[in-house]
Amino acid sequence: MISLKMAMGLLAIVLTWLAFIPYYKDILRGNTQPHLFSWVIWAFTTWLVFVAQWLEQGGWGAYPIGVSALLSTGIMILIVRSEFDKSITKMDWVFFTLALASIPLWWITEDPAASVAVLTLADLLGFAPTLRKAYQQPEKENVVFYLLFSVRNFLSLLALESYSFTTVIFPASIGAACLVVVAILVSKKYRNKSTA
Repeated sequence: MISLKMAMGLLAIVLTWLAFIPYYKDILRGNTQPHLFSWVIWAFTTWLVFVAQWLEQGGWGAYPIGVSALLSTGIMILIVRSEFDKSITKMDWVFFTLALASIPLWWITEDPAASVAVLTLADLLGFAPTLRKAYQQPEKENVVFYLLFSVRNFLSLLALESYSFTTVIFPASIGAACLVVVAILVSKKYRNKSTA
């Protein structure tokens, strides 16, 4: 029999695929140009958080994060192999460097909660280049992806077998950050239409 946690986890996995498949297609068509720095950071941190959640008995709530890690790695590779947006600013470099510098800190700490907190911070720093780009070039990002991804993260929270700071902080923070991207994209696209 399928438990509620399993159902939420499976639904979150389905939403992960539903978010990523059109995003992959948009990249291949040239309609979406994701920021390379964000996806490099997200691929690495998501893998590490998945392992930490799995070790902390996250159960069905951890599996969508694992699927996301795999698909984020694919996006990162696709960006590198394609004509990606090269409008990288000095601030993008600052946030990229800060995020990369914080990733090894998870290894130093012996506390899983501190490790996931550091990785969550690194992942959130990875949002900075995407937030800048969403504000300046909203037509080059996909609002549906971030909306589905936010819902996916909140479903992952509901699917967790064990609730602790270690298992909750990452999906809650990333879900909220995705909503910020959605708000920026929707407001910028609405403003652009009303001024046209």
